[in-house]
Amino acid sequence: MKRATALLLAAALACTPAMAASRAEKEQQALIAQLRAHITELASDAYEGREPGTEGESKTLRYLGKQWFDIGLESGTNDPGHAWFAPVTLIGREPDRSAALFTRKGRRVLVPAEAVLVLTSGKRSLLENAPVLFVGQGTAVPPRAELAGRIAMILDGSRDGSERQNALLAGGASAVLTVLDGDRTIDSVIGHRRRLGYVIAGEEPGGDLEAFITAPALDRALNGSGQTLATLQKTAAAADFVPRPVDLAVTLEATTRETRINTHNMIGRLPGKRPDAGAVLIMAHWDHFGRCVPPPAEHQICNGAIDNASGVAVMTEIARRLSRGPQMDRDVYFLATTGEELGLLGALAFAENPPLPLKQIVAAFNIDSVALAPAGQPFGVVGKGMTPLDPQIAAVAKQQKRKIASGDAINIYVKRQDGWAMMKHDVPAVMVSSSWSDPARIERFMEGDYHRPTDVVKPEIELGGAADDVNFHVALARWFADPKRVPSAAK
Repeated sequence: MKRATALLLAAALACTPAMAASRAEKEQQALIAQLRAHITELASDAYEGREPGTEGESKTLRYLGKQWFDIGLESGTNDPGHAWFAPVTLIGREPDRSAALFTRKGRRVLVPAEAVLVLTSGKRSLLENAPVLFVGQGTAVPPRAELAGRIAMILDGSRDGSERQNALLAGGASAVLTVLDGDRTIDSVIGHRRRLGYVIAGEEPGGDLEAFITAPALDRALNGSGQTLATLQKTAAAADFVPRPVDLAVTLEATTRETRINTHNMIGRLPGKRPDAGAVLIMAHWDHFGRCVPPPAEHQICNGAIDNASGVAVMTEIARRLSRGPQMDRDVYFLATTGEELGLLGALAFAENPPLPLKQIVAAFNIDSVALAPAGQPFGVVGKGMTPLDPQIAAVAKQQKRKIASGDAINIYVKRQDGWAMMKHDVPAVMVSSSWSDPARIERFMEGDYHRPTDVVKPEIELGGAADDVNFHVALARWFADPKRVPSAAK
């Protein structure tokens, strides 16, 4: 009898690893099927590209609301007047009127209207008879006393000068006039800049003025002054260059048309036993571009299957698995943001009007465009080396027998995802994903389906890595929700 019992026990033990592997594989395949179902639903034409302020938004939030409620999450807005859905009002401004008048010694200098473009960040901006200060390439900002009341004129060369323009405006220039002496043309600037620019309502822009002028038009404006574009370029190239006045006064005027969008963040919460100990935040943006291609194109909708129906799907399945396990000490908040594609605006709105003090968030994990890698890949960390979270993430990886990709090359994308909005408000935030472990893989997506109508659910969509992301984030959430392992919010 003892021998028979021993044989049965040995047989059972021999089967255990195989049975466990089989069970894990079945669970993985079930998870992949759930992720595919979410992505297929949210990226279907019925949602019309999930554009904020449209019926596509309403359908998206209804779908997520039902999923999260059935999982067992509670509303995380902490606002009885707005359960689950936190209102976000966005103001969009589109360039409208543009006018420029050039004078020398009080006499008008004729410059073709189509050769100058004037833009403002406000409703209307007007600057009259301002003198021009030539600052060369604009890489060095002159003292405020030199810039005050003047238009800073810079050479464009082959570079986009937005950072130089912003630095000069911040340094005291009344406006910036960029001379298009490189590859860019007025038409290319118009194509890039004459799109709706959005801000959160209440954040009134300062009305900064930026202007662009073609090289021939500048030569025409300078005719008779003793200066030409060629002489200015030569002086700018000199090692001893210093800013110098230009014999011109310029009047600039620009107006914008305003569009208002009423949209929402969605916030859920999995309550912990000790909410006073802080919270973990998991986030993904639900929005995309809606109808992004005009007729007669056959497919006009940017469905955003990978960007970011995949991220919302992963976040939802993280919530499901966390809700099934033991109650954690800390709260875990789930944030589906609006307006990410318009400038991380939903995340910024959350940070500016949070449902809990931001200092209580011990870690934030953003999830974006994660259906790109097969199973078994290392995890990339967007934001690696930029927060105190790295040692703890490494500890979780060791616990889970997973690898973290070496290097920080993927940080080139850190400002292009919602985690950056959290980081700007001193919340330690990173994006951890197997899809982001290989910069070449991300680059292929960026050059291919990214922000195009081809970002749809394809038969070959990679969901093995997305399933890995779910399991790793479950481990991350449980680790960071434990005050014994992570005593307090990172400073």
